[in-house]
Amino acid sequence: MKRLMIFPRCQTIHKAWRLWAKALGEKDGRTDREADTIAGIRTFILISYMVTNVAIVANAVRHWDDVKTVPPVAQCDQPLL
Repeated sequence: MKRLMIFPRCQTIHKAWRLWAKALGEKDGRTDREADTIAGIRTFILISYMVTNVAIVANAVRHWDDVKTVPPVAQCDQPLL
């Protein structure tokens, strides 16, 4: 059996992907390739959720005080205190 030389960087990426796939949930699929595909789909779904949440929060912050609920007081005739 021929042994492949794997560079340390590739080993690190492979290990990081393995941990990320485990963090996404239980390993599904009959083969490792199928499990990697499922983890990729789960990653895409997670990223789309995060992008959507950032867009919602950014919109809320952008329009935070567009409609003034209390009209501004131009001049007050009586002292406030």
